Amino acid sequence: MSTPPPRSGTATTTPAPHRSATPPTAATDRPANHPTDRPANRPGLDWRVRFGILSLIWGFSFLLIKVGTDAYAPFQVTLGRLVFGTAVVAAVLVVKRERLPRGGRTWLHLAVAALFLNALPFSLFAYAELTIPSTLAGICNATSPLWGMALSLVALSEDRPTRRRVAGLGIGFFGVLTVLGAWQGFNGLDVTGTVLALLASLSYPIGWIYVRRTLAGAGHSNLSLTGAQLLLATAELAVVTPLFTSLPTSFPVVPLLAVVALGALGTGLAFLLQYSLVSEVGPTTAQMVTYFVPVIATAAGVAVLGESLSWSTPVGAVIVLAGAALTQSRPRSRR
Repeated sequence: MSTPPPRSGTATTTPAPHRSATPPTAATDRPANHPTDRPANRPGLDWRVRFGILSLIWGFSFLLIKVGTDAYAPFQVTLGRLVFGTAVVAAVLVVKRERLPRGGRTWLHLAVAALFLNALPFSLFAYAELTIPSTLAGICNATSPLWGMALSLVALSEDRPTRRRVAGLGIGFFGVLTVLGAWQGFNGLDVTGTVLALLASLSYPIGWIYVRRTLAGAGHSNLSLTGAQLLLATAELAVVTPLFTSLPTSFPVVPLLAVVALGALGTGLAFLLQYSLVSEVGPTTAQMVTYFVPVIATAAGVAVLGESLSWSTPVGAVIVLAGAALTQSRPRSRR
């Protein structure tokens, strides 16, 4: 799942748990369509309904990964996810008659973006959920804004540290320690799986910063860039997967359907929903979906998969989300 784009800067990226496909965009804090410029009768579902659907899709993505890895290797789950996600976006490209971007340099930058925003984090989450519950993976995904805040202070000169944002960073990582049970010496915690999930969350802001530095103002549509990015991510996994896995001897129906849903909904449809939200209400409001994803992921893991839940997990998750919210907040401008 991809997480929604950070608020600062001139170019951002939009989905996954993990956020899902996280396409480069030239969106700023101002919505693509200013409220006064929007048509009075915008067709389609209300943005609040799309917001709720996107939250559910990304929240259930961790459950789908868990079900998929019950029968297929993590790389196979990720490859299937990218194949079906790319197919959805490609179909929209054909319907809208949009072309893929041109230029070797653009494709090179998109290949790097595909690695850090799709291929790598999707694979890391799949491997992580071999040994950790989907609830923990969903909460680890919520740390992405914290990593983004820490990295942007170093890599982006326009992001200036403030007391509020630094406090949010500290509070957020205190929440991580609470989730992991640091006072108990991390007893019962699978360190490898947890580290993989945290690295997956770290991969997203690395990709965002790279995109902001290389693809800002590229002159291509968001949909076009995303289609190319997902296509490249699929190609990267298609090369890697045969090297580390062998063809499945059977294709259980439920895990296969989970992979299909993870790709078509959690990657393809999720991006389209996220893009429409950013265009209509702006990235500031659209990024609030980040705070609903771990709640839904936790509820789904407990209710559907029967995963256990100690008191420190929800308490720590609330602290993480509070810290993440502070890192994304900004003081009100004076008149």
